[in-house]
Amino acid sequence: MTQSPVWHPFTQHATEPAPTLILRTEGAYLEASDGRRILDAISSWWVTTHGHRHPTIMAAIREASESLDQLIFAGFTHPPAEALARELVTLAPPGLTRVFYSDSGSTAVEVALKMALGTHRNRGEARSRIVVMESSYHGDTIGTMSVGARGVFNAAYEPLLFEVDRIPVPVAGREQEVVDAFEAIARQRRAAALIVEPLVLGSGGMLFYSPAVLKELARIARETGTLLIADEVMTGWGRTGSLFACDQANVSPDILCTSKGLTGGAVPLAATLATEEVFEAHYSPDRSRTFFHSSSYTANPIACAAGLANVKVWREEPVAQRIAALCAAQSEHVARFEEDARFENVRSCGTIAALDLKVPVGGYLAEVGPKLRAFFLERGFLLRPLGNVLYVMPPYCVTGAELGALYDAIDEAGTLFGSAA
Repeated sequence: MTQSPVWHPFTQHATEPAPTLILRTEGAYLEASDGRRILDAISSWWVTTHGHRHPTIMAAIREASESLDQLIFAGFTHPPAEALARELVTLAPPGLTRVFYSDSGSTAVEVALKMALGTHRNRGEARSRIVVMESSYHGDTIGTMSVGARGVFNAAYEPLLFEVDRIPVPVAGREQEVVDAFEAIARQRRAAALIVEPLVLGSGGMLFYSPAVLKELARIARETGTLLIADEVMTGWGRTGSLFACDQANVSPDILCTSKGLTGGAVPLAATLATEEVFEAHYSPDRSRTFFHSSSYTANPIACAAGLANVKVWREEPVAQRIAALCAAQSEHVARFEEDARFENVRSCGTIAALDLKVPVGGYLAEVGPKLRAFFLERGFLLRPLGNVLYVMPPYCVTGAELGALYDAIDEAGTLFGSAA
């Protein structure tokens, strides 16, 4: 086989083995060209919720393609976009009345940041500072890197990034420190917006925090006129146990970003939901107050049809029961490692479980990371640890037996690669 011209994401081609060729996906599995069935234990980067190629979603894609393909969305609209927007407004936290489509989580966040800054500018308010959490991740475009953690991911692009104000991660024991830090910044700097990953910081190491902290941050934002942006790209669509993570804190943000599970993971689509107040700040006979953003594939009809089918699955199938069962199973399985000297920071939040393998040198570039990926792949599991942080985030169709086998493999990995020192 000749060398592939493909440049893969987050892949160091000088050290990584050749990518595994997948010919088919089904349910919780990837089927490789050599006949292996690989359990997709991270939902193909957190996107696949109900399982690969869910029949309802696949049928909707086929049906939509019989009448529509890409359509310019400036000055035109189409039924799938209209219907999906109405469903999103119904399902989202109260007060989010407007839906702006884009095509990825990163662009959904870029849209949110621009909406926030545009809102203040159009109101005549001198607010431009964005407040973020340390260790956060919101995407790989320029704006989203700016509001994420600084480090190896974006060191080369530092000249392009804008400055932000940072508050600590509200891990156990630091909750009040975080709340106080945000209140000081919001009042003294007259911040434009606070952007958070509600309850779970994903790529930053699967760091969890309580709904009570989110509720306090939302209160301060409201009192200080700071717009609250909830990046629910990963946490939405049941990942934390509720439809949206904000639901657990009874928080309605000013702007909410969703993608990944929006189509059940089938095709790319994103949406940024905003309050009527944010929309009204851009609504004017003065055309200079237009919200100037688009992408070529905004509200792609076939993607919107997939999103609408995903909502149908949520309404007609026992998705909530599947999520509840997975939440309980994850909590039970990961608990076996709580007193295990090979691991630390054992935790779960909804359908997500994580634990840190003890190694001499941790972090995203820990040498153990590639070794762990290869180990699990040899045993038929797709796990992609964040350095020495192992996490499990499977589709909701995964079975108890499949999870049990996966956690047995994690146990074996702890013996082979861990250090109890």
